[in-house]
Amino acid sequence: MTTKIIATLGPASMNHETIKALALAGASIFRLNFSHSVAEDFVPVIADIRRVESELGVPLTALGDLCGPKTRIGEVANAPRQIEKGQLVYLGLDGEDPGDPDTPFAPLDMPELLAGLKPDMPVNLSDGLLQFTVTRELKKDALYELRANNAGVLSSRKGIAFPGKHHALPALTEKDVKDLHEGLDAGINAVAISFVQSAQDIRQVKDEIAGHGVWVPVVAKLERQNAVDRIDQIVALSDIIMVARGDLGLECPIPMLPIIQKKIIRACRHAQKPAIVATQMLLSMVKNPIPTRAESTDVANAILDGADCVMLSEETAVGDYPVEAVRFMREISDNAVNYYLERMQGPYVPSREVNPSKYLAYAACILAGNAQSKALVSHSVSGATARLLSSRRPDLPIYALTPESPVLHYMNFVWGVTPKLIDATAESHMARAEAFVAASPEFAPGDSAVLTAGQPTPGQSERFTNEIKLYYK
Repeated sequence: MTTKIIATLGPASMNHETIKALALAGASIFRLNFSHSVAEDFVPVIADIRRVESELGVPLTALGDLCGPKTRIGEVANAPRQIEKGQLVYLGLDGEDPGDPDTPFAPLDMPELLAGLKPDMPVNLSDGLLQFTVTRELKKDALYELRANNAGVLSSRKGIAFPGKHHALPALTEKDVKDLHEGLDAGINAVAISFVQSAQDIRQVKDEIAGHGVWVPVVAKLERQNAVDRIDQIVALSDIIMVARGDLGLECPIPMLPIIQKKIIRACRHAQKPAIVATQMLLSMVKNPIPTRAESTDVANAILDGADCVMLSEETAVGDYPVEAVRFMREISDNAVNYYLERMQGPYVPSREVNPSKYLAYAACILAGNAQSKALVSHSVSGATARLLSSRRPDLPIYALTPESPVLHYMNFVWGVTPKLIDATAESHMARAEAFVAASPEFAPGDSAVLTAGQPTPGQSERFTNEIKLYYK
């Protein structure tokens, strides 16, 4: 299973039997959405994930997805209201009086969102179905007149977006901090942060995790233009990146979204960080037993772009065909990966840079191909060695050996990697890799494997991949 599949759990799938069926169909990561729940609700679900993990003998990752500062308008009088193209609408802080009872008024209770709003700036409501332009500032940072760019229905409690505008809002709300700590106690293996705007947001959540006395990987969900503009800094500090196309499509021009997706995935691969593509991938399967042709093509193109993971949301959370959706995604993925590797005709060559670890990973892939090895085997305490091998996109399986359970579950996000938990009785990392191949039924006598490890030598100032070995069983 080269490309990893994330299945969101919900009313349609939050039980032992369905979780097991989803895992057998190809899902290795299970998303728990904290937008509508708290950690206590997920305690029995995580127990079911651990039970299935034990039954199948494979690591399964529980991903806690924090809500973040989801921005919504308040109650609109006489809603729903039909809005015509060119019609005026007021937007302002809750309690402001526009002075015109006949003109619809959309209230907000978050002053930070209106701070710095100016005429000619865009505003999107109802998940982008209603698009406006600011025409007048009636009261600075408090009340504005908008003109509708298209017709639609204005309802209460709908999402609002200000494309390209920076908001002085933290990525972690009070609810998120509470959910994070309680989720860690409940046993989540990774955490996703919504509406990331800068690297500081990632530092904040990592500090919270460190303060809890544990380590889990952090997924930065890119949903704002500000995050796209700071992609290099965010990728550098994050462990995993998600192209969250739902809210990102409200902030960025939809015609640009495919290119933005490609650029984000490319930045991730160059930094050896896993990339997830999410939102509406097989959405029609919420009600239909098969996907549309366009959806099938969308999933395949994300994989051809180089995505490590593809994610299902409503399809597995509330859909009528959750297991079938995972099966279709697995079949699409397998076909796309075969073509992807055929087209590549060899592992990615590193760019011209001083990076011995990346060149060693490339050399290992070349050696394994030339020796017709069965697989690449990496020993890694942090997962970095396996990520380096994966970033070269070899056409051989990668076994990531680690004595650390958090790293084991982290490796489920990485393209082409099968994580294995090993004991740390052997002192040498390379000896542990050799012992794995010698004992594994995946390797027959006479099979070869290329082993990589990163155990520091006396003169080595920092840990990185520094050993390659061609090993015959």
